[in-house]
Amino acid sequence: MTALTLTRPGGDDARLRPLPWRRMAGVTWRQHRIALAGVAVLLSALAAYLWIAGLPLHHAYDAAVACHPASSAACQGLDSALDGMDNFLSNGFLLQVLPVVIGAFVGAPVLARELETGTFRFAWTQGFGRWRWALAKLVLLAVVVTAAAGAFGALLTWYYQPFLSDQSYLGLPKTTPFAPALFDLRGVGFPAWTLAAFAIAALAGMLIRRVVPAIATALVVYAGLAVATGGFLRARYLAPLLTANFSNVPGNAWIVSQWWIKDGRVAFGDYPPASILNQFCPAPPAGKGGPSEGWGPCLVQHGYTMVTSYQPTSRFWTFQWIEGGWLLALSALLIGATIWLVQRRAA
Repeated sequence: MTALTLTRPGGDDARLRPLPWRRMAGVTWRQHRIALAGVAVLLSALAAYLWIAGLPLHHAYDAAVACHPASSAACQGLDSALDGMDNFLSNGFLLQVLPVVIGAFVGAPVLARELETGTFRFAWTQGFGRWRWALAKLVLLAVVVTAAAGAFGALLTWYYQPFLSDQSYLGLPKTTPFAPALFDLRGVGFPAWTLAAFAIAALAGMLIRRVVPAIATALVVYAGLAVATGGFLRARYLAPLLTANFSNVPGNAWIVSQWWIKDGRVAFGDYPPASILNQFCPAPPAGKGGPSEGWGPCLVQHGYTMVTSYQPTSRFWTFQWIEGGWLLALSALLIGATIWLVQRRAA
Protein backbone atom coordinates (compact mmCIF):
# COMPACT_ATOMS: atom_id res chain seq x y z
CA MET A 1 0.00 0.00 0.00
CA THR A 2 1.47 3.33 -1.05
CA ALA A 3 1.22 6.34 1.30
CA LEU A 4 -0.40 9.43 -0.13
CA THR A 5 1.75 12.54 0.23
CA LEU A 6 0.15 15.98 0.02
CA THR A 7 2.21 18.99 -0.99
CA ARG A 8 1.29 22.67 -0.90
CA PRO A 9 1.19 24.54 -4.17
CA GLY A 10 4.47 26.25 -4.78
CA GLY A 11 6.51 23.87 -2.64
CA ASP A 12 7.75 24.26 0.90
CA ASP A 13 8.65 27.94 0.38
CA ALA A 14 5.05 28.94 -0.16
CA ARG A 15 3.85 30.59 3.03
CA LEU A 16 0.72 32.38 4.02
CA ARG A 17 1.52 36.05 3.64
CA PRO A 18 -0.32 38.74 5.62
CA LEU A 19 -2.88 40.72 3.69
CA PRO A 20 -1.66 44.17 2.55
CA TRP A 21 -2.57 47.21 4.61
CA ARG A 22 -4.58 48.77 1.78
CA ARG A 23 -7.13 45.97 1.99
CA MET A 24 -7.68 46.73 5.66
CA ALA A 25 -8.39 50.33 4.72
CA GLY A 26 -11.22 49.14 2.50
CA VAL A 27 -12.57 46.86 5.24
CA THR A 28 -12.46 49.71 7.76
CA TRP A 29 -14.36 51.99 5.40
CA ARG A 30 -17.05 49.40 4.71
CA GLN A 31 -17.56 48.61 8.39
CA HIS A 32 -17.62 52.22 9.64
CA ARG A 33 -18.88 54.19 6.65
CA ILE A 34 -22.22 54.92 8.33
CA ALA A 35 -20.55 56.48 11.40
CA LEU A 36 -18.12 58.45 9.25
CA ALA A 37 -20.94 59.61 6.99
CA GLY A 38 -22.87 60.73 10.07
CA VAL A 39 -19.89 62.77 11.24
CA ALA A 40 -19.54 64.29 7.78
CA VAL A 41 -23.21 65.26 7.66
CA LEU A 42 -23.14 66.75 11.17
CA LEU A 43 -20.00 68.81 10.60
CA SER A 44 -21.11 69.89 7.13
CA ALA A 45 -24.45 71.14 8.45
CA LEU A 46 -22.81 73.02 11.30
CA ALA A 47 -20.14 74.40 8.96
CA ALA A 48 -22.79 75.69 6.59
CA TYR A 49 -24.60 77.40 9.44
CA LEU A 50 -21.40 78.95 10.82
CA TRP A 51 -20.46 80.20 7.36
CA ILE A 52 -23.88 81.71 6.71
CA ALA A 53 -24.00 83.31 10.17
CA GLY A 54 -20.34 84.30 10.17
CA LEU A 55 -20.25 86.25 6.91
CA PRO A 56 -22.61 89.07 8.00
CA LEU A 57 -20.98 89.04 11.43
CA HIS A 58 -17.52 89.58 9.94
CA HIS A 59 -18.79 92.17 7.47
CA ALA A 60 -20.46 94.14 10.27
CA TYR A 61 -17.34 93.83 12.41
CA ASP A 62 -15.03 95.06 9.62
CA ALA A 63 -17.33 97.99 8.92
CA ALA A 64 -17.45 98.95 12.60
CA VAL A 65 -13.66 98.78 12.96
CA ALA A 66 -13.08 100.85 9.80
CA CYS A 67 -15.60 103.55 10.79
CA HIS A 68 -14.12 106.84 12.08
CA PRO A 69 -14.61 108.71 14.26
CA ALA A 70 -15.84 105.99 16.57
CA SER A 71 -18.01 108.44 18.54
CA SER A 72 -20.06 109.50 15.50
CA ALA A 73 -23.72 108.54 15.17
CA ALA A 74 -22.99 106.44 12.07
CA CYS A 75 -20.28 104.44 13.87
CA GLN A 76 -22.47 103.99 16.92
CA GLY A 77 -25.13 102.56 14.65
CA LEU A 78 -22.67 100.06 13.22
CA ASP A 79 -21.63 99.06 16.73
CA SER A 80 -25.25 98.52 17.69
CA ALA A 81 -25.74 96.32 14.63
CA LEU A 82 -23.17 93.91 16.01
CA ASP A 83 -25.02 93.55 19.29
CA GLY A 84 -27.08 90.39 19.31
CA MET A 85 -25.69 88.84 16.10
CA ASP A 86 -25.68 85.13 16.94
CA ASN A 87 -24.45 85.86 20.42
CA PHE A 88 -25.99 82.61 21.66
CA LEU A 89 -22.92 80.93 20.14
CA SER A 90 -20.45 83.51 21.40
CA ASN A 91 -19.68 81.70 24.67
CA GLY A 92 -19.04 78.37 22.92
CA PHE A 93 -20.98 76.21 25.39
CA LEU A 94 -23.37 74.88 22.75
CA LEU A 95 -20.45 73.47 20.75
CA GLN A 96 -18.59 71.92 23.69
CA VAL A 97 -20.28 68.56 23.18
CA LEU A 98 -19.06 68.16 19.61
CA PRO A 99 -15.59 66.65 20.27
CA VAL A 100 -16.89 63.98 22.64
CA VAL A 101 -19.96 63.21 20.51
CA ILE A 102 -17.79 62.66 17.44
CA GLY A 103 -15.06 60.78 19.25
CA ALA A 104 -17.30 58.58 21.38
CA PHE A 105 -19.78 57.55 18.70
CA VAL A 106 -17.02 56.68 16.25
CA GLY A 107 -14.50 55.22 18.69
CA ALA A 108 -16.66 53.07 20.95
CA PRO A 109 -18.03 50.70 18.27
CA VAL A 110 -14.63 50.02 16.65
CA LEU A 111 -13.89 47.07 18.94
CA ALA A 112 -16.96 46.89 21.19
CA ARG A 113 -19.30 45.92 18.35
CA GLU A 114 -17.07 43.01 17.27
CA LEU A 115 -16.73 41.83 20.88
CA GLU A 116 -20.41 42.28 21.70
CA THR A 117 -21.67 40.36 18.66
CA GLY A 118 -18.92 37.72 18.74
CA THR A 119 -17.74 38.42 15.20
CA PHE A 120 -14.23 39.03 16.52
CA ARG A 121 -13.72 35.25 16.48
CA PHE A 122 -14.05 35.32 12.71
CA ALA A 123 -12.17 38.63 12.20
CA TRP A 124 -9.16 37.47 14.22
CA THR A 125 -8.77 34.25 12.23
CA GLN A 126 -8.27 36.05 8.93
CA GLY A 127 -4.89 36.54 7.32
CA PHE A 128 -4.35 40.02 8.70
CA GLY A 129 -3.59 39.27 12.36
CA ARG A 130 -5.44 40.64 15.35
CA TRP A 131 -2.97 43.35 16.35
CA ARG A 132 -2.59 44.58 12.77
CA TRP A 133 -6.39 44.49 12.48
CA ALA A 134 -6.78 46.67 15.58
CA LEU A 135 -3.91 48.99 14.63
CA ALA A 136 -5.22 49.57 11.12
CA LYS A 137 -8.77 50.29 12.21
CA LEU A 138 -7.87 52.55 15.13
CA VAL A 139 -5.18 54.56 13.33
CA LEU A 140 -7.17 55.01 10.12
CA LEU A 141 -10.29 56.15 11.95
CA ALA A 142 -8.29 58.36 14.30
CA VAL A 143 -6.63 60.13 11.36
CA VAL A 144 -9.93 60.66 9.54
CA VAL A 145 -11.76 61.93 12.63
CA THR A 146 -8.89 64.23 13.63
CA ALA A 147 -8.55 65.66 10.12
CA ALA A 148 -12.30 66.39 9.93
CA ALA A 149 -12.21 68.00 13.37
CA GLY A 150 -9.17 70.06 12.37
CA ALA A 151 -10.96 71.46 9.33
CA PHE A 152 -14.02 72.30 11.40
CA GLY A 153 -11.83 73.82 14.12
CA ALA A 154 -10.29 76.17 11.55
CA LEU A 155 -13.79 77.38 10.67
CA LEU A 156 -14.57 77.89 14.37
CA THR A 157 -11.39 79.94 14.75
CA TRP A 158 -12.50 82.18 11.90
CA TYR A 159 -16.05 82.52 13.25
CA TYR A 160 -15.00 83.58 16.75
CA GLN A 161 -12.46 86.24 15.71
CA PRO A 162 -14.86 89.20 16.16
CA PHE A 163 -15.90 88.03 19.62
CA LEU A 164 -12.26 88.02 20.71
CA SER A 165 -11.52 91.49 19.38
CA ASP A 166 -9.70 94.00 21.57
CA GLN A 167 -11.92 96.80 20.22
CA SER A 168 -13.66 97.64 23.48
CA TYR A 169 -16.16 100.04 21.90
CA LEU A 170 -17.84 97.42 19.70
CA GLY A 171 -21.22 95.96 20.55
CA LEU A 172 -20.00 92.36 20.85
CA PRO A 173 -19.66 90.61 24.22
CA LYS A 174 -16.13 90.84 25.51
CA THR A 175 -14.32 87.61 26.25
CA THR A 176 -10.81 86.25 26.50
CA PRO A 177 -9.18 83.71 24.15
CA PHE A 178 -8.63 81.60 27.29
CA ALA A 179 -12.36 81.40 28.05
CA PRO A 180 -13.01 77.79 29.21
CA ALA A 181 -15.73 77.17 26.63
CA LEU A 182 -13.78 78.70 23.73
CA PHE A 183 -10.17 77.69 24.28
CA ASP A 184 -10.62 74.04 23.28
CA LEU A 185 -12.76 74.91 20.26
CA ARG A 186 -10.10 76.98 18.51
CA GLY A 187 -6.70 76.24 17.02
CA VAL A 188 -5.42 72.73 17.70
CA GLY A 189 -7.76 72.32 20.66
CA PHE A 190 -10.78 71.01 18.78
CA PRO A 191 -9.01 68.20 16.85
CA ALA A 192 -6.87 67.31 19.89
CA TRP A 193 -9.88 66.89 22.16
CA THR A 194 -11.77 64.98 19.46
CA LEU A 195 -8.87 62.57 19.10
CA ALA A 196 -8.70 62.14 22.88
CA ALA A 197 -12.43 61.35 23.01
CA PHE A 198 -11.98 58.78 20.24
CA ALA A 199 -9.09 57.08 22.06
CA ILE A 200 -10.98 57.03 25.37
CA ALA A 201 -14.04 55.52 23.70
CA ALA A 202 -12.01 52.88 21.86
CA LEU A 203 -10.32 51.75 25.08
CA ALA A 204 -13.66 51.75 26.91
CA GLY A 205 -15.10 49.59 24.14
CA MET A 206 -12.27 47.09 24.49
CA LEU A 207 -12.63 46.92 28.27
CA ILE A 208 -16.44 46.90 28.54
CA ARG A 209 -17.10 45.03 25.25
CA ARG A 210 -20.50 46.63 24.77
CA VAL A 211 -21.17 49.67 22.62
CA VAL A 212 -23.71 51.68 24.62
CA PRO A 213 -21.99 51.32 28.03
CA ALA A 214 -18.68 52.17 26.34
CA ILE A 215 -20.17 55.38 24.91
CA ALA A 216 -21.58 56.34 28.31
CA THR A 217 -18.25 55.65 30.00
CA ALA A 218 -16.40 57.72 27.41
CA LEU A 219 -18.76 60.65 27.97
CA VAL A 220 -18.19 60.55 31.73
CA VAL A 221 -14.40 60.17 31.50
CA TYR A 222 -14.14 62.90 28.88
CA ALA A 223 -16.24 65.29 30.98
CA GLY A 224 -14.05 64.68 34.01
CA LEU A 225 -10.87 65.21 32.00
CA ALA A 226 -12.20 68.42 30.43
CA VAL A 227 -13.32 69.86 33.77
CA ALA A 228 -10.01 69.00 35.44
CA THR A 229 -8.06 70.54 32.56
CA GLY A 230 -10.06 73.76 32.38
CA GLY A 231 -10.39 74.21 36.12
CA PHE A 232 -6.93 73.21 37.31
CA LEU A 233 -4.31 72.10 34.79
CA ARG A 234 -4.52 74.71 32.01
CA ALA A 235 -3.79 77.69 34.24
CA ARG A 236 -0.52 76.04 35.27
CA TYR A 237 1.01 75.40 31.86
CA LEU A 238 3.16 78.49 32.46
CA ALA A 239 3.63 80.55 35.61
CA PRO A 240 1.11 83.44 35.56
CA LEU A 241 2.19 87.05 35.62
CA LEU A 242 1.53 89.26 38.65
CA THR A 243 0.55 92.90 38.84
CA ALA A 244 -0.67 95.21 41.60
CA ASN A 245 -3.64 97.57 41.88
CA PHE A 246 -5.29 96.99 38.50
CA SER A 247 -2.32 98.21 36.43
CA ASN A 248 -0.93 96.59 33.29
CA VAL A 249 -3.69 93.97 33.00
CA PRO A 250 -4.93 93.78 29.39
CA GLY A 251 -8.69 93.86 29.00
CA ASN A 252 -8.87 90.39 27.42
CA ALA A 253 -6.26 88.70 29.61
CA TRP A 254 -7.13 85.58 31.58
CA ILE A 255 -7.50 86.58 35.22
CA VAL A 256 -6.39 83.48 37.12
CA SER A 257 -6.86 84.81 40.66
CA GLN A 258 -6.92 88.00 42.70
CA TRP A 259 -6.27 88.74 46.35
CA TRP A 260 -5.61 91.68 48.67
CA ILE A 261 -2.54 92.13 50.85
CA LYS A 262 -1.66 94.55 53.62
CA ASP A 263 1.62 94.92 55.47
CA GLY A 264 3.10 92.09 53.40
CA ARG A 265 0.44 89.54 54.33
CA VAL A 266 -2.68 88.28 52.59
CA ALA A 267 -5.67 90.13 54.01
CA PHE A 268 -8.55 88.52 52.09
CA GLY A 269 -9.49 87.18 48.67
CA ASP A 270 -10.75 88.98 45.61
CA TYR A 271 -13.74 90.51 47.40
CA PRO A 272 -13.37 92.28 50.78
CA PRO A 273 -15.58 91.38 53.73
CA ALA A 274 -18.53 93.66 54.41
CA SER A 275 -16.92 94.74 57.69
CA ILE A 276 -13.88 96.10 55.84
CA LEU A 277 -16.01 97.96 53.34
CA ASN A 278 -18.21 99.44 56.06
CA GLN A 279 -15.15 100.53 58.02
CA PHE A 280 -13.12 102.14 55.26
CA CYS A 281 -15.36 102.56 52.23
CA PRO A 282 -19.00 103.11 53.23
CA ALA A 283 -19.73 104.55 49.77
CA PRO A 284 -20.46 102.81 47.49
CA PRO A 285 -22.42 100.35 49.66
CA ALA A 286 -21.15 96.84 50.15
CA GLY A 287 -21.89 94.61 47.19
CA LYS A 288 -21.75 97.41 44.63
CA GLY A 289 -18.94 98.78 42.54
CA GLY A 290 -15.90 96.81 41.41
CA PRO A 291 -12.25 96.29 42.32
CA SER A 292 -11.02 98.80 39.74
CA GLU A 293 -13.62 101.42 40.62
CA GLY A 294 -15.71 102.28 43.65
CA TRP A 295 -14.31 100.52 46.70
CA GLY A 296 -11.10 99.38 44.97
CA PRO A 297 -9.22 102.71 44.96
CA CYS A 298 -10.67 103.41 48.40
CA LEU A 299 -9.01 100.32 49.86
CA VAL A 300 -5.74 101.23 48.14
CA GLN A 301 -5.82 104.60 49.95
CA HIS A 302 -6.06 102.71 53.25
CA GLY A 303 -2.92 100.66 52.67
CA TYR A 304 -4.35 97.62 50.89
CA THR A 305 -2.84 96.28 47.65
CA MET A 306 -4.71 94.13 45.19
CA VAL A 307 -2.57 91.48 43.47
CA THR A 308 -3.78 90.05 40.16
CA SER A 309 -2.46 86.80 38.71
CA TYR A 310 -3.13 86.55 34.97
CA GLN A 311 -2.15 84.91 31.70
CA PRO A 312 -1.59 87.35 28.81
CA THR A 313 -3.20 86.70 25.44
CA SER A 314 0.25 86.46 23.85
CA ARG A 315 0.53 82.99 25.41
CA PHE A 316 -2.58 81.66 23.66
CA TRP A 317 -0.79 79.62 20.98
CA THR A 318 1.83 78.40 23.45
CA PHE A 319 -0.96 77.05 25.61
CA GLN A 320 -2.67 75.57 22.54
CA TRP A 321 0.42 73.59 21.55
CA ILE A 322 1.08 72.48 25.13
CA GLU A 323 -2.45 71.17 25.50
CA GLY A 324 -2.51 69.67 22.02
CA GLY A 325 0.81 67.95 22.71
CA TRP A 326 -0.18 66.19 25.89
CA LEU A 327 -3.58 65.24 24.46
CA LEU A 328 -1.82 63.68 21.45
CA ALA A 329 0.51 61.76 23.77
CA LEU A 330 -2.43 60.62 25.89
CA SER A 331 -4.34 59.49 22.80
CA ALA A 332 -1.36 57.53 21.49
CA LEU A 333 -0.94 55.88 24.90
CA LEU A 334 -4.61 54.90 25.05
CA ILE A 335 -4.61 53.54 21.50
CA GLY A 336 -1.44 51.59 22.26
CA ALA A 337 -3.03 50.14 25.41
CA THR A 338 -6.10 49.16 23.39
CA ILE A 339 -4.00 47.31 20.80
CA TRP A 340 -2.06 45.58 23.58
CA LEU A 341 -5.32 44.40 25.14
CA VAL A 342 -6.46 43.05 21.78
CA GLN A 343 -3.25 41.10 21.44
CA ARG A 344 -3.50 39.73 24.98
CA ARG A 345 -7.17 38.76 24.86
CA ALA A 346 -7.92 35.10 24.17
CA ALA A 347 -10.15 34.59 21.15
